[in-house]
Amino acid sequence: MKHLWPILGLMWRDQRSALMRGAVLMAVVLAMGAALLGLSGWFITAAAAAGLAGAGATFDVFRPSALVRFLALGRAAARYGERLLTHDATLRALESLRLRVLGAHLAASHDRMLHIRGAQALNRLTADIDALDGLPLRLALPLLSGLAVLAIGLAAFWALAGPILATWIIGGYALGALLIARNAVGRMLPLSRRAEIAAQAFRVRLIDMIRARGDLAVYGQLEKQAQSVQSAEDRRLDLRTTLNEAERRAGMKLSFLATLVASGALGLGLAAAQAGTLPPALGAMAFFVSLALAEVLAPLRRALSDLGRMVDAARRVGRDLSARPPASGADHDAPGGLIVSELALTRPGARAPLVVDLSLTVQPGETVALTGPSGSGKSTLLLALAGLHEPTAGRILLGRVPIGDWTEAGLRRALTLLPQRSTLMAGSVAEALALSGADGEADHWAALRAVQLDKVIEAKGGLTARLGPRGSGLSGGEAQRLALARALLRHPKVLLLDEPTEGMDDATARAVLTGIRAFLPKAAILIAAHRPAEIDQADRIVAL
Repeated sequence: MKHLWPILGLMWRDQRSALMRGAVLMAVVLAMGAALLGLSGWFITAAAAAGLAGAGATFDVFRPSALVRFLALGRAAARYGERLLTHDATLRALESLRLRVLGAHLAASHDRMLHIRGAQALNRLTADIDALDGLPLRLALPLLSGLAVLAIGLAAFWALAGPILATWIIGGYALGALLIARNAVGRMLPLSRRAEIAAQAFRVRLIDMIRARGDLAVYGQLEKQAQSVQSAEDRRLDLRTTLNEAERRAGMKLSFLATLVASGALGLGLAAAQAGTLPPALGAMAFFVSLALAEVLAPLRRALSDLGRMVDAARRVGRDLSARPPASGADHDAPGGLIVSELALTRPGARAPLVVDLSLTVQPGETVALTGPSGSGKSTLLLALAGLHEPTAGRILLGRVPIGDWTEAGLRRALTLLPQRSTLMAGSVAEALALSGADGEADHWAALRAVQLDKVIEAKGGLTARLGPRGSGLSGGEAQRLALARALLRHPKVLLLDEPTEGMDDATARAVLTGIRAFLPKAAILIAAHRPAEIDQADRIVAL
């Protein structure tokens, strides 16, 4: 439960005014409903008593009936306003929450982002956020307004019908609901959690199957994965059925509680009327109001069913929101290239250092090749130079300024990293290149010529040619060159390349490397190299 309050606090701060007005209207709806049924019971009983006493001709039927109509119409209007306010405020609060989660992902460390699967991140932004709509609508606001109405009812009953009826009705509902909720939470909380876990497992497996359907078909595993998806769905349905049964049992207990409280109120009212300590009309009013107050318990059933789902969603979203924002800094020029001194690097979770006491410089206009066996730390070093991996010792200077003193935006303008595996999203070639920030068609074609991809793109229909997810429609080497062209369009002062000619033949690789230098004649270029073509193009070689 502790995970719910920080999320509720964020939603409350975002939409405090609307949620407060919605809670007031919700309390008004409950109070008007109780008053409407209570007044109707009083009116019927009082009119009957007046008729039996022979005073029916003088009994005022107009004002009570007018008040009944006012309460009926007012309750409908208040219900409409409450739904409009609370649902609109909740949707706006969820929108803000989604933006906060997106911002937290942007601020997350590179190592953490590597462990986030696309399907899981999608669930954070859809299933988890959607699960939290019940936090204000079915838990916080109904609880707040219900307690307010019970408090008002206690005071009203105490004044009109005496302490015994007031204590029985209000105390019975409060204590009974507490006992039922406590018992139901013990069973429904784990069930709700397991049902949500099963639902998310189904979504993740289905998304993974759709994204990897080609590889699964090639290896003959598509049918097996489909069976895995179906088994997750079957488990979700079984758990949902069990949870629905538990919810119905909780609803039955709440209905029995309402019947018990109303029956007791009727008995106490009759006894008081027979003893002459309470007018029969007020006794009838107490009975009908006790029936109407059962509406206070109505949201409890659904809230108990969704509680486990909401708690787990709040825990995951809260963990995402706990990511520290990137450190602030200042923008600088980078005329001095890269300077690395006495650098030590360690992989996450590893004890032994990967790189120890490394010093190197890459001057503007110079190309340096990093060589070494697989696992020697070339990729990790490039990540550290790009500010995406925290060194354990040493200094990294960009333009004679520590990279930690740069703003994130300034660092990305001055330095660009092309990792081994770059992502191309579905869309046109122009849209893929526009992610660099360069929108000019002439610039796009110049970058494509530099990476020897202009003729390929022309043959496919030009910059408007459509690509599928992950650049489908291009070969592996072509997709790598398109990502490289996008990096070139950033016009960085420092360019970090991790095996940039992977998937290219030797002649194409040499032509691409020559085109990179021609496109960025003054950039400091550092290449994690594993092919002779990459090493031969370098001015210097640094072996790890």
